[in-house]
Amino acid sequence: MEIQLWKELLDPYEQAVSELLLKFHNLKEEHWKKNLYSPIESVNGRVKTVSSILDKMMNKGIAYEQLEEEVEDIAGIRIICQFVEDIEKVASLIEQRTDMEVRSRKDYLSNQKKSGYRSFHMIVWYTVQTTNGPKKLQVEIQIRTMAMDFWATTEHSLQYKYKGDIPEHIESQLTRAADAIEVLDREMSRVRSEIMNAQIGSRLETNLVQDILRNIENLYRLDNKREVVKIQNEFYRIFSQHNLDELARFGKQLDIMAEGSRAQSVESSISGRVPD
Repeated sequence: MEIQLWKELLDPYEQAVSELLLKFHNLKEEHWKKNLYSPIESVNGRVKTVSSILDKMMNKGIAYEQLEEEVEDIAGIRIICQFVEDIEKVASLIEQRTDMEVRSRKDYLSNQKKSGYRSFHMIVWYTVQTTNGPKKLQVEIQIRTMAMDFWATTEHSLQYKYKGDIPEHIESQLTRAADAIEVLDREMSRVRSEIMNAQIGSRLETNLVQDILRNIENLYRLDNKREVVKIQNEFYRIFSQHNLDELARFGKQLDIMAEGSRAQSVESSISGRVPD
């Protein structure tokens, strides 16, 4: 048998995970920058260890030559959502992308495992560019809520500890915990709209404050310093009221002032005058 070059085999999968993490992080940030609710709460990824891959190959009788075809989850991405409804939204966003192709889906929400495991899995084809040319890889994407992830992480640790033979009394406790988590997800769905509105409002306020402070700093460099101090004090007064509409109006007024100061600065530079 030829030598098995594991690093050479796994390097493209490391690259795929790195690229996909960046893309999903950017997708989340794109929603927030547009003041939209993001169905992605967090994302992480990993490449299976060699020992884990070997275990799977031996348990399923997979030959090394069929490894990349038969082991679909060498590269794994886990997307965590706040609500069950977000899972379908994330799956839809993935299906619409042109940089990955969905090969298969496994719905463990509608078809919950006997153990209580709930999640939504997608196997996608993803192509990385290597020094040897493009390489098309399989990547498993798991989409689940925070509550589901807590349960799955705990159950995975126990499976590892007991080598897949969890004692019956612990299995019963896990089943009860899975039922409780399903109830929790349903309860959270009932207040989903309130939570979404609160988060969007908080993000909108954060973006407004950033824009206002940026304008104040620019005015401080270009305009009358005393007047800018007054503007800053007015900002603090409005901010203390936690009135988003007032803050937005103040921000628009400041945009106009900042634009006028920039125009005046340009005119002064052209004419050779220095602004006050």
